[in-house]
Amino acid sequence: MAGMHALLSAFAPIWVLTGIGYAVGCGGLLGEQAEAVLGRFVFHVAMPAALFTMVSGASPDVFGHPSMLAFAASTAVAAGSGFVLVRRVFGRGRADAAIGAMSSGHVNSANLGIPVAVQVLGDASFVAQVILFQVLVLSPVILTLLDSGTRGEDGRRPGGGFRRMLTMPVRNPIILASLLGVVVSATGLRLPAALTHPCDVLGAAAVPTALITLGLSLHRGSGGGGRTRGDRAETAVVVAVKTLGQPLAALLVAGPLLHLPAHQLLAVVLCAALPTAQNSFIYAREYGLDTGLARNAIVASTLVSMVTLSVATWALGP
Repeated sequence: MAGMHALLSAFAPIWVLTGIGYAVGCGGLLGEQAEAVLGRFVFHVAMPAALFTMVSGASPDVFGHPSMLAFAASTAVAAGSGFVLVRRVFGRGRADAAIGAMSSGHVNSANLGIPVAVQVLGDASFVAQVILFQVLVLSPVILTLLDSGTRGEDGRRPGGGFRRMLTMPVRNPIILASLLGVVVSATGLRLPAALTHPCDVLGAAAVPTALITLGLSLHRGSGGGGRTRGDRAETAVVVAVKTLGQPLAALLVAGPLLHLPAHQLLAVVLCAALPTAQNSFIYAREYGLDTGLARNAIVASTLVSMVTLSVATWALGP
């Protein structure tokens, strides 16, 4: 009972803030452009500040640990499967398939992973490594696919797409903030509080604002007609890959292949079983793509993960 109470407590902020966003959308309190403006604020201001603060204060030398290798392998399997299925089976373009990959393999490691890890594992040190991996490895790959997919499939010459790929780290605030954080971390610089404190304040707004934006999108989507059978099937496939495929891949790699100790095995599977992060919705909205898949995957995987996280804790926990 205590574990279930802790799990529900970890999920509560997600549902409450998303519900507030939905209610705000129903009341029209912020106007018709609220979703677009808040989405741009998260992508261009709040999220880069949060990532810079996170990366600059951490060391990226943890990726060689066997636990991290197991999680990275599960992410590659899930994201790769999501990309192929969305692109080949459902006929989406490269950019939409990248959102499918992100919805399938990018876990909600920050605002959900941390409280779950603290309650179940006793500490959040492995979640911190997962966050760094997603910021420094997974997100740049997804953003490169998004950039090339939205610019390279519009009939422009290939050379323009290649130049855009080379300059993307400078143009994309997410990658730029992460790279600046790596530079600060690698050089051991101690930034003045006058700079770090504003970043902390802005970064703290990223997750709640993203969830409010998600709630606004849910209201807009509810008034736009029902989903087609294909949309539901696509969402079901992506959610199945995320909530079942990724933790099972983590279990196979961490267990039979790497023979990790029980505590590390639980940490890897638990993190892999976390639901889709709201970043996929923010990225889809920022790149002008259909946000339906990301939005539906976030909501559905969050519901399903309450079961899968409980099962993983019961089966692998002490």
